[in-house]
Amino acid sequence: MIGEDHLKRVAAWSRELTEREIEIARAGIVEKSYVTGETVFMRGDMFGYWAGMVSGLGRMGAVSRDGKATSLAGLTAGAWFGEGSVLKNEPRRYDVVALRDSRLALMDRSAFMWLFENSVGFNRFLVRQLNERLAQFIGMLEVNRTLDATARLARSIASLFNPILYPDSTTHLEITQEEIGALSGMSRQNANRALNQLEKEGLLRLEYGGVTVLDIERLRNYGDE
Repeated sequence: MIGEDHLKRVAAWSRELTEREIEIARAGIVEKSYVTGETVFMRGDMFGYWAGMVSGLGRMGAVSRDGKATSLAGLTAGAWFGEGSVLKNEPRRYDVVALRDSRLALMDRSAFMWLFENSVGFNRFLVRQLNERLAQFIGMLEVNRTLDATARLARSIASLFNPILYPDSTTHLEITQEEIGALSGMSRQNANRALNQLEKEGLLRLEYGGVTVLDIERLRNYGDE
């Protein structure tokens, strides 16, 4: 069980719950730490938790039968993921790996399903979450098929500033160029070139250990001009 104040800090959705619902959520959550490179779960695992990033950085992705890796989404602090698999009680369809030392909040399926069946506020959140995640994946599919590397990286960074999927995001993102490359599915060298191009165009500012976004709308639409 975690404390109520801590729950409200790490889970924006909990702010819509009643006192009774908060108690159910608290009782169903434990926290676990993962080191850099550690797998949170693999495709095919029966991982019976809904998960939220308390701190750190993760990558949601998959590997095809021929060994080709695909990044599906980045996971920063405040992001919750895996509700589809929990709802359907099915094996995970993707992998999640910690890109740096990370701490996750894990809600067991019984608590999740109780909230799903009893909480109006929780269901409002789930509808918004699922809708945004679907839009994110559709957008990623379009980007990967039609845009060049710089545009893919720009859109990948912009996706981490979605206020519903990443409610704790600010204009500054603590992330290395290597981590950006991993989230965008490209090498550090290619990511570096793309980042320098975006900085030259005034969309972001590269800083030691991070990136500050200067024009989020242009990043979101980069490549459409």
